[in-house]
Amino acid sequence: MKSKNKITQNNGAQTQQLLNTCQLFPSYTYELEVNPIKVKQLHKPNSINYIGTDAIRHIKDKNGNRLTGKGIKVGIIDTGIDYNHVDLRKAYVKGFDFIDQDQDPMETKGLGPLSTFHGTHVAGVIAANGKMTGIAPDAEIYVYRALGPGGIGTTETIITAIEQAMKDNVDILNLSLGVSINGPDLPTSLALDKAVESGIVAVTSNGNAGPEIWTVGSPGTSERAISVGASTPELEIPYLQYDRQLFRLKPIVGSAPWNLTRSYDIIDGKHGKKEDLANLSVDGKIVLMKRGDITFTEKVMNAKNQGARAVLIFNNEDIEITAQLETEIDIPAAILTKAEGERLLRLIKDKQTLAKIIQKKEEDLLADFSSRGPVTYTWDIKPDLLAPGVAIESTVPGGYLALQGTSMSAPHVAGAAALLKQANPDFSPAQIKALLMNTSILLQDEDSQTYKPFEQGAGRIDLVRAFHSNSIIQPASLKYGKISGSKFEEKTKLITVENISDEPVHYTFSTPPRSDAINWDLPMPFTLGPKQKTKIKIGLEVKDEHKQNQIFNGYLTMHANSQTIQIPYLYVVNEPNYPRIMAFSLETTKQTDVVKYEVYLPGGADEFGIALFEADTFQFVEFLDVVKNMKRGLVTKKAKLKRKIHSGVYIAVAFAKKEGKEDYVEQVVEINQPQ
Repeated sequence: MKSKNKITQNNGAQTQQLLNTCQLFPSYTYELEVNPIKVKQLHKPNSINYIGTDAIRHIKDKNGNRLTGKGIKVGIIDTGIDYNHVDLRKAYVKGFDFIDQDQDPMETKGLGPLSTFHGTHVAGVIAANGKMTGIAPDAEIYVYRALGPGGIGTTETIITAIEQAMKDNVDILNLSLGVSINGPDLPTSLALDKAVESGIVAVTSNGNAGPEIWTVGSPGTSERAISVGASTPELEIPYLQYDRQLFRLKPIVGSAPWNLTRSYDIIDGKHGKKEDLANLSVDGKIVLMKRGDITFTEKVMNAKNQGARAVLIFNNEDIEITAQLETEIDIPAAILTKAEGERLLRLIKDKQTLAKIIQKKEEDLLADFSSRGPVTYTWDIKPDLLAPGVAIESTVPGGYLALQGTSMSAPHVAGAAALLKQANPDFSPAQIKALLMNTSILLQDEDSQTYKPFEQGAGRIDLVRAFHSNSIIQPASLKYGKISGSKFEEKTKLITVENISDEPVHYTFSTPPRSDAINWDLPMPFTLGPKQKTKIKIGLEVKDEHKQNQIFNGYLTMHANSQTIQIPYLYVVNEPNYPRIMAFSLETTKQTDVVKYEVYLPGGADEFGIALFEADTFQFVEFLDVVKNMKRGLVTKKAKLKRKIHSGVYIAVAFAKKEGKEDYVEQVVEINQPQ
């Protein structure tokens, strides 16, 4: 999180109104997280049709046109677009560059590693019309370049772009961007809510900070927008088989495909340094290495130079990582988790046998990187739904590329929303959001366990089910908020049931499994005639003595004739274990004894403080600030050094305590004092 001075650009009255709504928060730095995989020849992207696009093309809109997005205006707030790309020329209508302040939203080009391609990739998924066909190939694309070189942008540029999209009366708006701060009151989240209120279907990525809980970031925390997590389309995944045990491989970007058909020896290559491999017989073998000491590129290149057939690198930490080589190397290389790497290392030492590579088909799994919810403070369920976001081929300047990230998932939903809007021009953003959620497919993990609502929302999008649905249920998810857990409580939610078909629909609820924690008060069966709608109550009776500081969630099953609709629900008990501090930055000022800091506290703090330590010895210096009962949200303050300290590098540790839980974030800061 980086702070800037107050906004000085005159963005017009509507922007100022949005910024006032957002409390004139300082600017955050927005960044994009995607992992590129080179595509030498475009295949037919399977993710486009995996959600059912081809299967509904025969459906006609009210003017007799096939469903291609014709007449629908889709805004894209991103890094710009290569509007000269042969697959995007037809779709591009107009745009604006809020980085260079002109009407040319071209991607950043000619700046080496700072050149961009992200917006062009997003646009291709939505509306490519050439060698590649997007979900809505006849949609009209309006492009707003709000992220500049390196894919970096600020709150001001993004909110200004949202304002322009509202002025242009776009029907759909895609934002595949975000910050890793889980708060409903962040500026872009509030601005997106305003855009939806104006009639725009806003779609945003949920974030790439998974698999941990509470990792959804703004604007994915927007209440009214459709926040999209990432699932896998049908993929072939390489596995290493050794002594009848299987190890899932995560290929390193820039290495060769794992098309190995023979059996191979595996040897321990230590850390993959030249001296580690010097006295080993490496030629024609798979080399197992531990992460650390040198770069991934050096490890793989050292093994290649010794004649290795492939490289496996296992992590030295219990976290998920994705690796990319600095240059392409023509042998396969992949990442293993710490646990699996250590297990394989023990096996090759205990039992000498040959390894082989097998390919397994996988589909409809939640991507590890996909951010999870729920949203802090409001306890909203995010993501709202999932869409394919792994190995997604699409357009980039000069060709095509496969990328992964929730940035790739969001445009699948934006394209789907464009088709729904074409077929149903009178549908509101809330109806389109609910319809997509009502008809999504609940996914299960490899152990056949259904993912939780705060992991997958209502499930993976399915256009066939959406276009053949007889009903819309809204809201499509139920958030019951916070309870004390120590006494009997009743919660009630009103939902609207709408029959959108031309036939009567009979509605029933399945009886939820018995629970020691809750009782449900569900409506009796009822019938609605064609185009009728009604409101019904969904009651929740919370029993005594809940487990404290927990998240309770699941799905209610509703039947609309033969159609099944899964409705996610969630509530929390007291203060669940969300991070008590989400972001922290500290910087010096012109006054040598004064520092300025920003911190985001999702639920406020019983006690907040900043401790200063020597960087080399970690010896305590002083408390820069200590505050009792700190308010929630973004806090910007100045703090004064209480005594004179020498110039140098220090570590500032910000901590927040709330309801017995304490978290901290640290930052290195350089303090210069006059001689």
